[in-house]
Amino acid sequence: MKDITKITKDLELAQIGWVVPDIHAAVAFLSNALGIPGFPPPELVRAQDLNMTYYGEVVNAEWLTTQTYNGSAFIELVQPLSGQSMFHDYLEQHPAGGTQHLAFRLPVSDFERITGKLSEEGYALISKVDHPVARMAFFDTTKALGLVTEIMGITPAGWIALEQMEKKPVI
Repeated sequence: MKDITKITKDLELAQIGWVVPDIHAAVAFLSNALGIPGFPPPELVRAQDLNMTYYGEVVNAEWLTTQTYNGSAFIELVQPLSGQSMFHDYLEQHPAGGTQHLAFRLPVSDFERITGKLSEEGYALISKVDHPVARMAFFDTTKALGLVTEIMGITPAGWIALEQMEKKPVI
């Protein structure tokens, strides 16, 4: 496999994704100790509701998630609850939690080009989501980067949603 940074260097870092054993404790720490505001209440997410694949199959998995924009990137927190997913895998390997993925964004028109390059280079596709605001693909880049790489192909509706989320005041 080649150096993944040659593929991701022209992409915009959009999100840092942490998988944590207790999302409420993580929000409290980030909000109180580090002063990062704006985390909405965690939401229950079901993989099957998003048609999210895990190694090619939609599975019955659930987790809590919340995210905020800190002025330069989104900070996402994920707490696995049930089933099997890349988030569950990560917490099994790292019970204390940690940075599980970095997400890079680009217009949806370039999504296939970038995800195709990652596949051609031999990076395994772990999960994929086709959502009205973005197409998302998570690649196993742990040997190259120590974490998963998410590619987000943002749709026109997604750019509008992102602009609104990024305009929320950072307190």
